[in-house]
Amino acid sequence: MIRVVLFDIDGTLITTGGAGVRAFGHAFANEFNLPRATESLSFAGRTDTGLVHEVFATNGIKPSPKNVRRFFAAYTSHLEKMLGTCTGRICPGVEEFLAQLKALRPGPLFGLLTGNIRPGAELKLRRYNLWEHFTFGAYGDEYAERNKVALSARRHSRRLLGRGLKSEEILVIGDTPRDIECARAIGAKVLAVATGDYTVEDLQMHQPDWCIADLNAVRAESICG
Repeated sequence: MIRVVLFDIDGTLITTGGAGVRAFGHAFANEFNLPRATESLSFAGRTDTGLVHEVFATNGIKPSPKNVRRFFAAYTSHLEKMLGTCTGRICPGVEEFLAQLKALRPGPLFGLLTGNIRPGAELKLRRYNLWEHFTFGAYGDEYAERNKVALSARRHSRRLLGRGLKSEEILVIGDTPRDIECARAIGAKVLAVATGDYTVEDLQMHQPDWCIADLNAVRAESICG
């Protein structure tokens, strides 16, 4: 039985129409005079902190706490504006799947396992009225490595449900190979959804427990029951 469901955000719950990438670009350009910083970055499945550290290292900028705070203050300011101008949406089947999870008896706890920093995650999900669905989360401002964020999510889950929670009672839902990898790093089950940049065939190569086109293709009770 699945007792905890952990959701990725970008490409899994929502798409923002490029708001996050554009906000990153504006923050690097305005704060550190790096107008082309995001051109060669791959964002899929990464943590915000890891991306910032990569750009700093490439451009000889010290990854001091002060510089990281400076970047993220600018990023969240730009993100809030970008979310109002970019055309995004909730991914297919998400609202129905969340409703199905809530209807299960006993129902699983569900939270976030994301590379977004917490303020960015909240801005994105509030834009689409999804933030209040999630009891807890592990975020990309905790660690630069996604697998360590997953370990944090498992710790939070056990704190909430007790040490008796087994790793295989956790389900991670994500849209990238890195989501599959971080689920495996904590011994969790993984449901891969092809609502981001990867196709079903791409994701199946990484051997998730389930792989579907979108959350319309599955019922919560068939996986979590």
